[in-house]
Amino acid sequence: MEIQLPFNFISLLLFISLIFSLIKLWKKSKNPKTNKNLPPSPPALPLIGHLHHLLGGALPHVSIRKLSQKYGPIMYLQLGEVPAVIISSPQLAKHALKLHDPSCADRPQSIVSEIMYYHSTDIAFSPYGAYWKQMREICIFEMLSPKNVRSFGSIRIDEASRLIESIRGCSG
Repeated sequence: MEIQLPFNFISLLLFISLIFSLIKLWKKSKNPKTNKNLPPSPPALPLIGHLHHLLGGALPHVSIRKLSQKYGPIMYLQLGEVPAVIISSPQLAKHALKLHDPSCADRPQSIVSEIMYYHSTDIAFSPYGAYWKQMREICIFEMLSPKNVRSFGSIRIDEASRLIESIRGCSG
């Protein structure tokens, strides 16, 4: 004998999505200033954001060009969980990079860089600031000085010739 439940699976999914939508609307009504200063953006889907506009068949850069023709040279895209402001005009990009250079130079923090790179203390994953500038100076003056670069010249030539021989061996 089967037990009949009052809801089937589709009804349950619709009910859960209705609850999430109501919670989202409630949070949005409590904090109306969150999206006030954002540039225009195309309609987004709940979990993937605007990814469906970029992966809709055309190449992503072609899709961004089409979106910029419709929404202007500055637009906001939500790429999954990552918010992004797209600037498609060279003049506006130059202006934005001049005004907000430290904001654009900073790297996003991730759990991988925290675990594998000792709390982001290496030069590749450290946040932009005094520590990064100090690490860059050490790298330039100690590792990439003309004397050190010349001292490894023979090794670079040997490795390049090995690479060429390896490619020749693979090609036939």
